[in-house]
Amino acid sequence: MANQSERAQWLGASMLAIIVAATAVPAMAQDAAPQTDSAPQDDPASTIVVTGFRAALENAVNVKKNAQTIVESVSAEDIGKLPDASIGESIARLPGLTSQRLFGRANSIAIRGASADLSSTTLNGRPQTSTGEQRNVEFDQYPAEVVSRVDVYKTPQANLIHQGLVGTVDIRTIRPLDYGKQLIAVGARGVYADLGKVNADSNDMGYRLTGTYVDQFAGDRIGVALSVAYSDEPYQSKEFEAWGYADTPDGQKVIGGIKPFGVSTQLKRLGIQGSVQMQATDTLMLTFDGFYGDFKDKQIKRGVEFPLYWSSASLVPGSTMTDGNFINKGTFTNVEAVVNNHGYERTSKIFSSGFNAKYTGDDGWSASFDFGYSRTDRSELSLETNAGTGYGPGVGATDTLDFVSTKTGTRFTSSQLDYSDPNLMVLTDPLGWGAGAPLGHQEGYYNDRIIDDELKSYQIEFGKEIESSFLSKITAGLGYTDRTKSKTPEEYFLNLANGATSLVLPEQYRMGGTDLSFIGVGPILSYDPFKLLEDGVYVLTTNPSKDVPAKAYSVTERVMSAYLMADIRADVGSAELTGNVGVLAQNTEQKSRGFQNLAAADLVPTTRGATYWDVLPSANLSLRFPSDFVIRLSGAREIQRPRFEDMKVSLDYGYNTNSGVITGTGGTPTLRPYRAWAADMNFEKYFGTKGYVGLQLFYKKLQSYVYRETVPFDYTGLPVILPPGVTDLQGTITRPVNGSGGKLYGFEVAGTVPFEVITPALEGFGLTGGAGYTKTSIRPGVGASAEDLPDYSRWVANGTLFFEKWGFSARGSVRYRSSFVGQFVGFGGERELRRALSETIVDAQIGYEFQKGSALEGLSFFLQGQNLTDEPFVSVDTGASIQIRNYQSYGARYMAGFNYRF
Repeated sequence: MANQSERAQWLGASMLAIIVAATAVPAMAQDAAPQTDSAPQDDPASTIVVTGFRAALENAVNVKKNAQTIVESVSAEDIGKLPDASIGESIARLPGLTSQRLFGRANSIAIRGASADLSSTTLNGRPQTSTGEQRNVEFDQYPAEVVSRVDVYKTPQANLIHQGLVGTVDIRTIRPLDYGKQLIAVGARGVYADLGKVNADSNDMGYRLTGTYVDQFAGDRIGVALSVAYSDEPYQSKEFEAWGYADTPDGQKVIGGIKPFGVSTQLKRLGIQGSVQMQATDTLMLTFDGFYGDFKDKQIKRGVEFPLYWSSASLVPGSTMTDGNFINKGTFTNVEAVVNNHGYERTSKIFSSGFNAKYTGDDGWSASFDFGYSRTDRSELSLETNAGTGYGPGVGATDTLDFVSTKTGTRFTSSQLDYSDPNLMVLTDPLGWGAGAPLGHQEGYYNDRIIDDELKSYQIEFGKEIESSFLSKITAGLGYTDRTKSKTPEEYFLNLANGATSLVLPEQYRMGGTDLSFIGVGPILSYDPFKLLEDGVYVLTTNPSKDVPAKAYSVTERVMSAYLMADIRADVGSAELTGNVGVLAQNTEQKSRGFQNLAAADLVPTTRGATYWDVLPSANLSLRFPSDFVIRLSGAREIQRPRFEDMKVSLDYGYNTNSGVITGTGGTPTLRPYRAWAADMNFEKYFGTKGYVGLQLFYKKLQSYVYRETVPFDYTGLPVILPPGVTDLQGTITRPVNGSGGKLYGFEVAGTVPFEVITPALEGFGLTGGAGYTKTSIRPGVGASAEDLPDYSRWVANGTLFFEKWGFSARGSVRYRSSFVGQFVGFGGERELRRALSETIVDAQIGYEFQKGSALEGLSFFLQGQNLTDEPFVSVDTGASIQIRNYQSYGARYMAGFNYRF
């Protein structure tokens, strides 16, 4: 780990580089937020122009104030400059929202504390394919530098045809004619990972570069915008993972086995976004836009797997905690450990494009046509290799380990073996895991999961403004989406070349040992598994099991939409009533194709599916008072389509060495969406467009939701590989089913308050953020007790205290998420529910922008720190606070950089 002196030197060098760059090169004009609805505006003559973070907040407040639905928004401080290092971090700071971290970065977004599976994401209003196996977009696929604004719709309206149950995230990119000025902007930042080099062949420093060009031609009738962002950044973590906790014969609990890892990830991402706008006539606007992302996430995980109670090891108990009757200290003897050098490489290419033609007539008629295309090609390779003291169980040297289990996991206070000795730890199959493999042994495993996701969307809309005392516009439209998502597995056993069953690691492949002192082991044998495969030290042996192709699936979903919506505008006393009422009707046809093991020797191709209708009425009303007080009321029927994996027809199963029975998982091709009736009420007080305070109340009655049900299953007649001596073909299967009778309700308090509205003496200071409480309840199965929806947090809160004046800026942010029951992949590959503990993330940023008239006008620079308190991610067995299943420490991250606008 880098010491404090090295860190200070790096930060100092970064800041020096920024000052030097300033003498050669110039922060960017803010991207004005488009108006979503008309409302009384401040007198321009009395408006004080602000820039930077305060301007971004005012833009966001303006969007929220004038919207017809309940919306949260975040705007770029300048073109190519969101308030945070990632789009996920920026969205997670909005009221009622939070994030789920992946290797320390904000990857998915939870709206109102609910799972990301219950929301949807669009790019410029169009649905998007995703890099994961599910629907929810992983936000790290979009560089923050190519985003102009993000709107989060918490309530639907009829023409929002790609809605989610708890919300819809719409990512907006630059529109050059709307921007209306020429711009050339560049930016760069250096990145430092506080944990240092967890693995010797990893990096603790990286960088990000960005450039943006916006211009208008032909008398401002043609506009062009292009943004490019490239990042090469490391992420480091130290991870403890438990197999689980075993029951002893005397009714106590004890650790069953552990897998600690040092994890290093190198993320390389190229993002290119461009748009062309053409004012073809005074009434016709044409817009073309596209996004391309090339994403490579390469990861090395090195650690030691310690089979403990669930093995041939012997336990000598020490002390026992009275809380849970848990053996928290003792000694394991005869431990046969496995040294792991695993490599993971996820690559994805994302392409998204669209065309929009919008006609606005002088007679009140309007029409638009929109086409969108999105495609993602992803490969996720898992390369796992093993080493140990001998080939097969009971052959090599064993260890004696004194252990202690605490709230940070299980660590060892003494051990006898040197896990970095290449003559002791040899490449082999230490525990005989490959007994059923073609060669009778395996020294590792190769598993590549190939995802293809393609989506086309069409939407046509007609509108007519009308002169009425109540209705102001009638809108009707049609939409159609066609999406196909498929998964193809490629799996091989890894064997040593020339039929060898063990090999001393050749000297040229040895590298500095990864240090596992955080669990009391020290350095371990370390090498690059990709290099060993590339050089032929390992060879691939096909896995002939029919359960490999049985994991493949393809799901096609076609949705036809039709909607009718009426805008409302009327005077109610001194107040104004605005909003809309409408209805959206959708016909869905879904089909899943895959293989099922229906006979002992054959894989049978199977296609199943369903067709169904949903009718979704909605109403959004806002009563706007002259005092800038707004009351909003919304009611709607909402849906969220199920996960693609849950809709697959294929069946995946195998013998579970942990439970001692055959377990399987499968999908349900006829699965229906989550469906709910929803009501929202907001009370909002605005201070012009400078800020607001608000209270949000919401309630959703779930008529249908998806949960996974485990039931007995007879595997007789299906090809199953069983251990010697095992003949029982009775097992279990877990499949998704539709439940009913749930609910989700709560409240949020939120606001953006510049302190100058309290007293002019505090101009420049302010606070933005909010807190939300959500309660959920479902009954998964007939007669089952009520429980929470998975991945839901009861409390979410965030706040940012900021100062910005005279070019100086400083802000500190805190983000909190209470504990939730998360969905994890268990020891045998089956789905497990574990409780993820609460977390509080602290970030901070300081910066300076040279002011107008300065020789360096146009230049801004900043220093930012993320996760400053090194908040870990922790999960435990449900109902047991001491039984730690995951404890992941990511360290802090520091960034120093500049932005320059010509």
